[in-house]
Amino acid sequence: MSLARILTIAGSDSGGGAGIEADLKTIERLGGYGMAAVTAVTAQNTQGLFGVWPLPPEAVQRQIEVVVEDIGVDAIKSGMLGSAATVRAVAATLRRCGAIPFVLDPVMVAKGGDRLLEAEAETALREELLPLAALVTPNLPEAETLTGLPIGTRRQREQAARALVEMGAQAALVKGGHGGGDIVEDLLYDGHKTSVFRAQRQQTIHTHGTGCTLSAAIATALGQGQALPAAVDLATRYVQVAIRLAPGLGKGQGPLSHAAGQAPWT
Repeated sequence: MSLARILTIAGSDSGGGAGIEADLKTIERLGGYGMAAVTAVTAQNTQGLFGVWPLPPEAVQRQIEVVVEDIGVDAIKSGMLGSAATVRAVAATLRRCGAIPFVLDPVMVAKGGDRLLEAEAETALREELLPLAALVTPNLPEAETLTGLPIGTRRQREQAARALVEMGAQAALVKGGHGGGDIVEDLLYDGHKTSVFRAQRQQTIHTHGTGCTLSAAIATALGQGQALPAAVDLATRYVQVAIRLAPGLGKGQGPLSHAAGQAPWT
């Protein structure tokens, strides 16, 4: 199999636990070649978000274009986009790229509660990016915001996943990490059936970047030619190991271990 070329369109996390930093670590660990279109520079660490400096939409657009034109791309994921103008620029560029699998992680709010997507951009995301997605991966609050539906029960989460597909996505993965209970359930609806991915909830605060990591892992597997259920299964298992082996860095919600047990090169 040739090296899968995976492009992440996201913000930079100065603490290294989320955003393009987490994405590139994940892509590399899972055997892909990672490339990045940076949407914003952030000042953040394990204790919170302390500043955001967006790049101009045309800069984001050009980053995507030159990578596609020269190196080529087998799968794309997006994370923090920030503004409506950037969402629209990304959507317009992806439409010109053709049929490349696209994983949309609708990053809206940071773990500490800081808003990462402008209200106007939510509408642009629903109308322009969602219909381009091979998969959208909202957590429970994001699924509720995108669909306007309650997500308190499993049945309601299934309905939200179906609604996201009706809104244009080819498939939806509603992540259950923000829910309660000892078992985390992620619900995948592919337009035909619902699959459930279960994992034991790990009692730890070191979960910064889990959503970024999961979507990057799924995109990498799709770029390598795996079917969607297999890609989600691999990504879910990888994230669980990365959480379990988290290095415990920082004074707050620390990053995962993206090496996932791999010994350092010497």
